[in-house]
Amino acid sequence: MLEPSNNNELPPIPGKRYFAIGEVSELCAVKPHVLRYWEQEFPQLKPVKRRGNRRYYQRQDVMMIRQIRSLLYEQGFTIGGARQQLDSEPAKADSQQSQQIIRQIRVELEGVLDILKH
Repeated sequence: MLEPSNNNELPPIPGKRYFAIGEVSELCAVKPHVLRYWEQEFPQLKPVKRRGNRRYYQRQDVMMIRQIRSLLYEQGFTIGGARQQLDSEPAKADSQQSQQIIRQIRVELEGVLDILKH
């Protein structure tokens, strides 16, 4: 499987409440062991843990992971630099997150439009 080069090429986030680590791995093009490592490095990332210590990520977690992925893989930040960027620039993070939400809603609306056309 080819890894997407940026967030625009990542698949849309389904309209679910919780996502298992495998789903998040595919949605964000990041291996599960990397997600577990990022939980230790980024305090903003706190999936819900249920029985058996299974992780359940919410939509905002998935968007945060995509943002972390962008900072590390596309913008070239170190882990420390990415953590500092997330801490020091909440307005920029909010803007990026809002843009992701808008893209997501647009994809979902286009899907609904296709269904209505047929």
